Amino acid sequence: MLQKPTKAEERKLAPTEPGIRKTAEVRPGDFAGIRDWVFDLDNTLYPRHTNLFSQIDQRMTAFVAQFLQLPKDEARIVQKDFYRRHGTTLRGLMLEHSVDPDAFLQYVHDIDYSWIDPDPALGEVIANLPGRKFIFTNGDRNHAERAARQLGILDHFEDIFDLVAADLVPKPAAETYDKFLGLHRIDAPHAAMFEDLARNLEVPKKLGMRTILIVPANFEDTFGDVWEHEGREGEHIDYVTDDLATFLRSIG
Repeated sequence: MLQKPTKAEERKLAPTEPGIRKTAEVRPGDFAGIRDWVFDLDNTLYPRHTNLFSQIDQRMTAFVAQFLQLPKDEARIVQKDFYRRHGTTLRGLMLEHSVDPDAFLQYVHDIDYSWIDPDPALGEVIANLPGRKFIFTNGDRNHAERAARQLGILDHFEDIFDLVAADLVPKPAAETYDKFLGLHRIDAPHAAMFEDLARNLEVPKKLGMRTILIVPANFEDTFGDVWEHEGREGEHIDYVTDDLATFLRSIG
């Protein structure tokens, strides 16, 4: 059974000021008591400017077009609607069209991972974090392993919790976070989560986790769909950064 944090630990874990703080505003001791570090993969561990996810995005559109026999522009609209309403394109295809998830995942992740540049600096700071580190992704394990291996950081993680481990129910579903925390016996108030989608941090914040939103370099907003920006000023965000390695280095 997980131990309830002591009053002293709760005081260490509680933010002392309201509002979202940036990398330069991280204070010594802000992450004291954090024992588990949870990272999304796409556009989080590797940056959005790498543009790896654009390959996946294009292949998802192609899959939808082939599977539903739609022109590419119509398939794109359907794909994005599934993503917005169901958390992933796959979830929408499964619920509304009974697609084979293995066929979808194999197809969309048949991409060139050499687009990712190895990041030894990121690997060093992740390795130096106290406690366990996890990848928690709406992709599958094979994709996460290949991306993390290309980055040079795979060996620093305790485990990868992927869409298959989540029984194909993606973030931001509350049951998926519960399953992840229960499987690894993670005490939420002693954990921090890093994500590029604000909506995927709402449940972690309610559970008591420290939440960090990863945004593109220089905090640019000229990317993605409009709904992806929703909630980026919400109270469920503790910190925001456009440089993960620098942020993690500032924690120490």
